[in-house]
Amino acid sequence: MQDGRVVSTLGIYRIRIRGQLGATALSAFPSMVSELKGSETVLTGVLEDRSALFGVLAQIEALGLDLLEIRQVTAPPTSAESDDGRAPDGLWG
Repeated sequence: MQDGRVVSTLGIYRIRIRGQLGATALSAFPSMVSELKGSETVLTGVLEDRSALFGVLAQIEALGLDLLEIRQVTAPPTSAESDDGRAPDGLWG
């Protein structure tokens, strides 16, 4: 935390969007991997910083998509963090 604000770092994010996105809409997210889960599209990928995250959110808004959830799945550990023993959601190792 810095000046009362949480500082976000490099991490893997999972973004759930209502509906099944077609190839044209998916082309707006070249750094993300898409997966269809029922009637939703899940985008997963590494976002370098807050600017990259806000860029993806801006694309979602510009395309008129219905954002359901955004979640940081993993982040690289820092020396101040301890391992909580949880698996990184099957994305690594």
